[in-house]
Amino acid sequence: MAQSSFKQYLRSLRWTPIPVGVGLALIAFQQFRHTRKREAARLGQVDPCDCLADEWEVEAYKLLPLRQFSKAWGWVNGLELPEWSRKSVLGLYVRTFGCNMAEAEVEDLGKYRCLSELFRRSLKEGARPIDPSAALVSPADGKIMSFGTVNCGALDQVKGVSYSLRKFLGPNCWSAGGPMVVTKRDDDDCFHRTCLSDGENNALYQCVVYLAPGDYHRFHSCVDWKVAFRRHFPGELLSVNPSIAAWVRDLFVLNERVSYVGKWKYGFFSMTAVGATNVGSIQVYFDEELKTNDASTRKTVFRDKYFDDRLVELSRGSAFGEFNLGSTIVLVFEAPKGTKACVEVGQQVRMGQALFRIPHSYVGKTLDETQHQGPQR
Repeated sequence: MAQSSFKQYLRSLRWTPIPVGVGLALIAFQQFRHTRKREAARLGQVDPCDCLADEWEVEAYKLLPLRQFSKAWGWVNGLELPEWSRKSVLGLYVRTFGCNMAEAEVEDLGKYRCLSELFRRSLKEGARPIDPSAALVSPADGKIMSFGTVNCGALDQVKGVSYSLRKFLGPNCWSAGGPMVVTKRDDDDCFHRTCLSDGENNALYQCVVYLAPGDYHRFHSCVDWKVAFRRHFPGELLSVNPSIAAWVRDLFVLNERVSYVGKWKYGFFSMTAVGATNVGSIQVYFDEELKTNDASTRKTVFRDKYFDDRLVELSRGSAFGEFNLGSTIVLVFEAPKGTKACVEVGQQVRMGQALFRIPHSYVGKTLDETQHQGPQR
């Protein structure tokens, strides 16, 4: 009872930003405590949920001026460097984060005018071959944070910690019946079922790929699919580093994110780019209207855009967008029951590498051919 009253008191307070140094010191102290707890969880001595931050700790973390800091970092990244300093400044970044410049289309660091151009560098042709045997390939270079089936509308953030699919994607406006298809707003399992076009033969699957600062920062389509609409959640800009993901409950629900929803040959498909601290912006090549980390959108819960005026059809491996610094891609999709993952949690993957394989899959068929044939039996 006392704890509940204390939480109500915290919510009633008028929160104001605290000095960055104070906030970082607090986070460092709490991270030290939770690091010890996570190690105990890894050894099976405590439950992973016991390692999560308390509500007041998350609120204190959110008080840091992370959005302003990210804007400033984006401005610094865009500053043009003098030619004489480029190799030394950019070389320091390359060595620190282990960037492989041998596979970059432009290897000479002196050709990059700023840090932002280095982050968004293109690769040589053939550097990322697409696995032809996979039903779904990795959209980016990065580390697998979680994968598997979606159970009763719950997604895995990390092992032992889940969050709501309904809260992550928002109201279902893509299924027949529009936004009112879910009559019980708090029913995650009901929301889960509305995403399936063939609930008897198919299931929902999910995969989370974390892009580190040294990774290739562009992301690509991982299947052949058609995009129906986009939903932009302004949200927070908390770090999505795996250690923070194991500490902050509902991290991907709290953070700014852009979800693209549509259909592939097996039904529902969504691809979400999640913002993070120091990610100045998320750019999507076919969606020029998208503006992230924008003050004008902060007071809105989310904003939708339908692509009715033009068809957005993407093929496997085609360029989708880019981050100005490492972040996270969350995939949620419908596929036949029995679909098998080709990866492990913590595994490093490269764009185009197989993530999931479907038994007796017909990867070569187009979306239109599959729709004419009907659901697989």
